Amino acid sequence: MLKVVHLNTYDGNGGAGRGCMRLNRALVDSGVDSKMIVHYKFGVTPQIGTFNTNRVQKSVAAFKIILERILAKRFLKPLRTPFSFAWFGRSVIHHRDVKNADVIHLHWINHGFLDPKHIAEIAKLNKPVVWTFHDSNAFTGGCHVRYTCDHFTRECGNCPLLINASDNDISHSIWQQKHKAYDTLNFAIAAPSSWMKKSVEASSLMKGKAVHQIPNTLETDIFKPTDKKLAKEKAGLPVDKFIFLSGFMPSRKDLHKGTQYLLESMELLKQRLGVDADKIELVVFGNRGTEGVPDFPFKTSFLGTINNDEQLALHYAAADAFLIPSLEDNLPYTVMESLACGTPVIAFTTGGIPDMVQHEYNGYLATYRSTESFTDGMEWVINYADHHQLQQQARQTVMDTFSENVIAKKHIDLYKSLLKTPGGTDV
Repeated sequence: MLKVVHLNTYDGNGGAGRGCMRLNRALVDSGVDSKMIVHYKFGVTPQIGTFNTNRVQKSVAAFKIILERILAKRFLKPLRTPFSFAWFGRSVIHHRDVKNADVIHLHWINHGFLDPKHIAEIAKLNKPVVWTFHDSNAFTGGCHVRYTCDHFTRECGNCPLLINASDNDISHSIWQQKHKAYDTLNFAIAAPSSWMKKSVEASSLMKGKAVHQIPNTLETDIFKPTDKKLAKEKAGLPVDKFIFLSGFMPSRKDLHKGTQYLLESMELLKQRLGVDADKIELVVFGNRGTEGVPDFPFKTSFLGTINNDEQLALHYAAADAFLIPSLEDNLPYTVMESLACGTPVIAFTTGGIPDMVQHEYNGYLATYRSTESFTDGMEWVINYADHHQLQQQARQTVMDTFSENVIAKKHIDLYKSLLKTPGGTDV
């Protein structure tokens, strides 16, 4: 039986953690001996292992995670763009499941987990390695979100995120450490979106590496359509209103999530609708509190963090459309989850979102950073002639392209191809 071990910093905390867990489950269901081991474990799921087997080890790991964040403030401008330093790391090659695996699959490995030195160390095991890039950090000098910066295509340096930027700044030093590590460890890259694949191919750090476009998956038996009226009643939402759903909206200053554009678009939508604006309601999940949240022009309900997938799926199914104004995203799970629940999506044309949203088929792709175009998308979905057809098309997109069996097979094919290469073991 094929043995695969997945390594991620956290268990389900964030999109990468969820992606890792979901892939692990899909592979197990497909007959693979697949295991997941994390650096810092939040949950209690016994099937997920951790490198910290006692409280002291877990406390040390937590201390390093917090310390990195504190120290980072001395070097970074207050721009709210995620950036990871390669200050801390740990060895993983002596763990029993890592040593016994046929294939080692890396995911998101920042926050004191695998620094370049310990990434290179994996080469000692002489095993095929796959690395899924959930954001851009693996091929940059530290940033996770690039926006328009193209320094990663050369050698990072003069980083716009650093206070003291120069040709030989910290981003350049991190780039050099990664370059040395990647020369030591050969690995195949799984890019969840076409946008990520193109980014990897343009990266100076990834020259000569094999890149395979394989999307993430999700639980289609949980994230599934429910009758809209029934779902609204169960969720406590008015059945006679058009419900827009959106994710975490921290503040107008937040750049990555594009809150400003959602606010402006909804204000414009209210102007266009006039008296019909009373038929619209906004529901937001993911907020950690109600202090400091924006004032939206429509009646808005804040659900906070939803930790139960069934409840989250219910709200996706209850909504008439999902709004995601993100300015850069790889293959955001919120889009996939919404479509799986039969709910169309309005988004900017950015990142990997066009891999999921087909314009005017299962949603609307607005012109990047255009308030007017995003508003056009909201009007389009409100006025769509056959909402039931739109819901069916949204669901079918996920079942055809992102369902568990489809994505598991793509990964299994990749693993087996690597095991048949020179130095691998035929399974």
